[in-house]
Amino acid sequence: MAKESVKARERKRERMVAKYAAKRAELKASGDLVGLDKLPKNSSKIRKHNRCAISGRSRGYIRQFGLSRQMFRQLALFGKIPGLTKSSW
Repeated sequence: MAKESVKARERKRERMVAKYAAKRAELKASGDLVGLDKLPKNSSKIRKHNRCAISGRSRGYIRQFGLSRQMFRQLALFGKIPGLTKSSW
């Protein structure tokens, strides 16, 4: 389980990316590197990291579900993910 401060930092980055997306695209299109450098570093979408929606874990992230591999397995075994069943043969 990730610390709350780490999860809060990621949420802050998401807000900043959304806030500065239009301005960043405009500066990139015009080729203004000095203007881009003056924007906050956390407004760049490359600094955002995928994290599990439940636990906040950054490793073992499954994009399609937005979960880490542990949470995915746990929810799948309990039948909480629709259309997903454990295979057996």
